[in-house]
Amino acid sequence: MLEYFKTILSKVSFDKRLFEKELRKAIKALIPDEVLLLKEWCYEKFGRRYRPILAACFAG
Repeated sequence: MLEYFKTILSKVSFDKRLFEKELRKAIKALIPDEVLLLKEWCYEKFGRRYRPILAACFAG
């Protein structure tokens, strides 16, 4: 599932709202270990562009 969500997030990264929606969906669907891996990957790949969204989504 982690790889699936990585693919989805990459594909929707052009749209801020869609990216946040899919990220929140991924966080709910994944197990805690996978969420940590997703967090690392997101900050690496989208940290510059979507840092406030990432911080908000992963804070909870």
